[in-house]
Amino acid sequence: MDFHLFLLFATTTAIVISSPGPSAILVVTQGANHGLGRAIFGILGIAVGGIIYFTLSATGISSLILASTTVFSTIKWIGVAFLLYLGCKALFSKSALINITPEKGQKTRSALFLQGLFIMISNPKAMLFFTAILPQFIDLDHPIAPQILIMGVTTYALQIPIYSAYAYMGERITRSGIKGGIKAWFANALNKCAGAALVFAGIKMIGVTVSK
Repeated sequence: MDFHLFLLFATTTAIVISSPGPSAILVVTQGANHGLGRAIFGILGIAVGGIIYFTLSATGISSLILASTTVFSTIKWIGVAFLLYLGCKALFSKSALINITPEKGQKTRSALFLQGLFIMISNPKAMLFFTAILPQFIDLDHPIAPQILIMGVTTYALQIPIYSAYAYMGERITRSGIKGGIKAWFANALNKCAGAALVFAGIKMIGVTVSK
């Protein structure tokens, strides 16, 4: 896998993971209510859910490559459009506060893990994201399996620290006594930065797709 292509993949994936969404809201809530040490189990649940979606997407994409390079090329252009859509949506969205929902009592580690797993599995956008993004970075001139493995490990490795940062943020909010959640201006700033970066990534991928 080309190193510059790998960097683009890692950057795009990190941006999408960092964008405020259901998974981020969950880990902020878990961090606020149970602390980072216990919220890590919810984060692991999200990561396992991501691995499941990633595996399903990778299997389907590998089948497409074997079946038809024309179909594979079409999927790549759909993926570019999806990245641009995500970017524009984030740029023009009116993000609300990431509210922290109080919970009664301490949840077990397995309950926190299952919460994270469920929030990821119940989000079909995760499957769509992996299906859209993987084809952009696969080089058909090299073995496919090692490339997919590298992308899968990278995705997992990015989810843990990024969601841990959200959980820590939730923990700090509780300790500081701030009520209501993360300020709207901060959530909006995250969305705008993520949106601009995704649009940039989509434009970069147009050049990569055309060159191939």
